Amino acid sequence: MTDEGRVTDPHRSGGGGDEPASPFPEIRTVGLGAPVRWLRAGWRDLRAAPVPSLFYGVVLAAMGFALAHAPGSGAIELALATGFLLVGPFLLMGLYDIAQRVARGEAVMIAPTTTAWKANVQSIGFYAIILALLLAVWIRISIVLVALFFEGTVPSTAALAADALRDPETLTFVLAYAAAGFGFALFVFATSVVTLPMLYDRPQMDSLTAMITSFNALRMNFWPMLAWGATIVALTGLGFATYYVGLIIALPLVGLATWHAYREVVAPADARCEEKP
Repeated sequence: MTDEGRVTDPHRSGGGGDEPASPFPEIRTVGLGAPVRWLRAGWRDLRAAPVPSLFYGVVLAAMGFALAHAPGSGAIELALATGFLLVGPFLLMGLYDIAQRVARGEAVMIAPTTTAWKANVQSIGFYAIILALLLAVWIRISIVLVALFFEGTVPSTAALAADALRDPETLTFVLAYAAAGFGFALFVFATSVVTLPMLYDRPQMDSLTAMITSFNALRMNFWPMLAWGATIVALTGLGFATYYVGLIIALPLVGLATWHAYREVVAPADARCEEKP
């Protein structure tokens, strides 16, 4: 793991004297090349444990298909398809466990990774509720946006994509929807980019502290983290564009790489284990 710099989070004390220690972990700064490094590390993990990793890929791809084709109005279908990115971090929990086991040099079996959430069940459960509420809010926002542009039957996601280049009104809707989605996704990303890996890795960590730490990680590494978020969106979009087949590889890769992003950006004080070099 390469550190390009180290900056102490302003919430932490200087470490000297009698000042009380801050509950917020130290944040490291990284360069714009960090996302590529995380993807390479994630790819090594996937190759080291292909069966468990691809098991999650199959499950998550099936879930993505189910969300995108859930019965309901076109507005809800569209919201669920895009909302898949909001709840994605929770769905990748088992992959963090896989990455950690690979780092330890342990054999990786599927069954133990499915209960990774037990590492910090109270905080992880509370954060899952937060993600569910955020998804509900996004669905409501999506319905309102669709109602502003369409009357009666709402086109499907596929129809919107096909009409965007032919119909100026549809293109306007797509741009407005994308702008609203970007703002909402940036907020969610800021409070989730390292939250779940941290809650898994640190059993005593609470959800609020993890979310604030995640926000600080984005704030102190804004452009690298923005590039990382764009990479996640691009890989997920490519997975959807390949009729969900690409998600089988893309999502495990993102999950494994996210673990390495957390381990590089957040200093490992009081972590449950240290990765082998």
